[in-house]
Amino acid sequence: MQPSLIDALAAWTATQLSLRGEVFSSWQPLSGDAGFRRYFRLEKLPYLAVYAPPASENSLLFCSIARFLRQQGLAVPEIIGADFAQGFLLVSDLGNELYAAHLSEDRVDGLYGEAIQTLLQLQQTKPAQDLLAHYDAATLRREMELFPQWFIGELLQYSLNDDEQQLIAQCFSYLEQAVAKQPKVVVHRDFHSRNLIYRQTQQGRLLPPGLIDFQDALIGPASYDLVSLLKDCYIDWPKSQVRSFALAYYQQAQQQGIWPRLREGEFIQGFDLMGLQRHIKVLGIFARLSLRDNKHGYLQDLPRVLAYTLDVLGHYPALASLHQWFYLRLMPLIEQQSWYYPHKLAQ
Repeated sequence: MQPSLIDALAAWTATQLSLRGEVFSSWQPLSGDAGFRRYFRLEKLPYLAVYAPPASENSLLFCSIARFLRQQGLAVPEIIGADFAQGFLLVSDLGNELYAAHLSEDRVDGLYGEAIQTLLQLQQTKPAQDLLAHYDAATLRREMELFPQWFIGELLQYSLNDDEQQLIAQCFSYLEQAVAKQPKVVVHRDFHSRNLIYRQTQQGRLLPPGLIDFQDALIGPASYDLVSLLKDCYIDWPKSQVRSFALAYYQQAQQQGIWPRLREGEFIQGFDLMGLQRHIKVLGIFARLSLRDNKHGYLQDLPRVLAYTLDVLGHYPALASLHQWFYLRLMPLIEQQSWYYPHKLAQ
């Protein structure tokens, strides 16, 4: 971000708060997310100044979604001021402690319990019809196409032949059909440990997490955010524990009318296949973030995402051919990458 833009954002922020510009002489720049937004924490003031480039970020939609979610009682930033032409925002500061910093074996039950309650609350919201687009098959397919383009073609430098392209396309169609059967709810799309803000009272009582990075929300499959939380690309838990969390969510969601009554195995299969769609997409996104955007830190999380992907591919017979091909053709190339290390999911 150019110094002139930072100065302009500081001056605009000072005007919004009717404060002198020197108040911001030591404001704190924060590390950015996977997008192009840049954040600055104001010294001794409960606000964040945000630069969201108008060419790439839809700040009007972000503000509209934030206001809607706040009206539903969810903990999201309050919009204090906005200049959409310049890409400047002033929002309330939910804090700087992410779930990722607090997750441990002795705390995960309580933290995920609060997160699941927040997710259930989100899924029961009813936005205006024109607020959110739908997570349709075309969107799902565009996301998955990042995998052959960026992960296979660009990162691994492997050229797919016609048969291989058809094999991957068949997998994508299978996942699209499976996901289409799920109930449709508000989907955050990045409901994971780096986008949940840890909050507690002064007495130490755990509060529902704050939500950030929700600007890409859509109406879509009801297991998507659950997968983002429980099969997190940045931390993983034993498969048996993930299943228990998933079923605890499902029992409550079914009671609240979000899901129809299903057999446990049927629900878990839908959850797993939704996870496979997401992780196939993430393999492509993390590769693109490194190669196109010079954000190479995401490569260190690829082995975990690969472990999730291969685990599901190896579990369902309909995906056996792709699983076999993945091991035969891609794994020898993956094992040569400097970022690769074997990552095994605990049982």
